[in-house]
Amino acid sequence: MSPQQISGFAERRSVATVALVVANYDEAVRWYVERLGFVLIEDVDLGGGKRWVTVAPANGQGARLLLAEASGEEQASRIGNQTGGRVFLFLETEDFSRDHQAMLAKGVEFREAPRHEAYGTVAVFADLHGNLWDLIEPKRQG
Repeated sequence: MSPQQISGFAERRSVATVALVVANYDEAVRWYVERLGFVLIEDVDLGGGKRWVTVAPANGQGARLLLAEASGEEQASRIGNQTGGRVFLFLETEDFSRDHQAMLAKGVEFREAPRHEAYGTVAVFADLHGNLWDLIEPKRQG
């Protein structure tokens, strides 16, 4: 039996969307589009001031970000620190140097100089609210 048959789950599944709590929909869309080169995928009015807003890297690979405007004090308290100060998201690139330079030119705040690790070239940057990301070019296998 294959692992899929044993588990009882569908053979092909993926993490498609990750929610990110933001202060303002439009401000967040602007930052991700202008600073990271993402594209706006969806912006659907759900009524009552709520929207379904997703952005993703322009090449369409990987998970989408659901930009979720904070509703209430508890959610607002998580803006910029959804993971307790750890890196939250990983932006993978095939050309670290090019993307690092482009992001610097667009005003993205890197928290460290690029470094070479066993798994690839990486540098931590912060988004508009201070959430930490890795820009990473994985080491090529082989």
